[in-house]
Amino acid sequence: MDTLAVVVEEPGRVALRRLDMAPPEGDDLVVAVEFSGISMGTEKLMYNGSMPMFPGMGYPLVPGYEAVGRVVDAGPNARGRIGEHVFVPGSSKFIGARGLFGGSARTLVTGSARVLSIPEGLGESAVLLSLAATAQHALVGGAMPDLIIGHGVLGRLLARMAVAAGHAPTVWEINPVRMDGADGYRVIAPDADDRRDYRSVYDASGDSKILDPAIMHMAHGGEIVLAGFYSDPLSFNFAPAFRRESRFRIATEFQPDDLAAVVAMVGSGRLSLDGLVTNRVPATEAATAYGQAFTDPSCLKMVFDWRDVA
Repeated sequence: MDTLAVVVEEPGRVALRRLDMAPPEGDDLVVAVEFSGISMGTEKLMYNGSMPMFPGMGYPLVPGYEAVGRVVDAGPNARGRIGEHVFVPGSSKFIGARGLFGGSARTLVTGSARVLSIPEGLGESAVLLSLAATAQHALVGGAMPDLIIGHGVLGRLLARMAVAAGHAPTVWEINPVRMDGADGYRVIAPDADDRRDYRSVYDASGDSKILDPAIMHMAHGGEIVLAGFYSDPLSFNFAPAFRRESRFRIATEFQPDDLAAVVAMVGSGRLSLDGLVTNRVPATEAATAYGQAFTDPSCLKMVFDWRDVA
């Protein structure tokens, strides 16, 4: 079998081309993808060539870990799932390209355990479930945020989850285009903030130079949670962190329980995904969409529409 897939041929060059795929076996599912999203963190690093080396990293590769669609076929042990509407974090079944993370394709083949059933009717917003799960994974490890750095999609999801839990965080944002959209919390520029008592700071900016400014606004014994992804080394001045006895925590990849938790939150209405997908284009425009996604600050989330792609 084969599929059309977005392929990062080399840094800065993206194409939509046909790839062979290994057929489904055992517990595998075949998913006809409806929408997939571009990650503004890891995919940007893959696109510009600054992604640190991970197992499976290399070019050409099929990017993406935010795909939603419907199960249309399955291996002999999973045929009962045919027809389900699902979220798929990707596939490694491509022949001729690496699958890191392998979600941006018209058809995906992957193990049933990796595929989560989701409610009907979410549409393109369902691609945001992975970022919501990333936020959930960061939050379950500690206290709710007093300060969130960055008002992109991850920062907004962290803020919405905090508000749903009864907290009203402050959010820092340096780009005026991204200052709006707050509901139940405030967004300000860092240099307009005179607080020095934040106990729980979550960085969702991915800025490797953020630690010193964050530390200067922290209370004694406060914690900084690194929820972004950083291609450059992080460093900080020791003395200010020493005086505050600052703590640091790294939030890693979301787990299946995190994804299930946010699906339940969205289904119950406790978490809204509205207003976060700002750009949707046919998947045939992949070659130009990446450049826009990574350079246009008004683009919070770029989504590919695969429904009319043969």
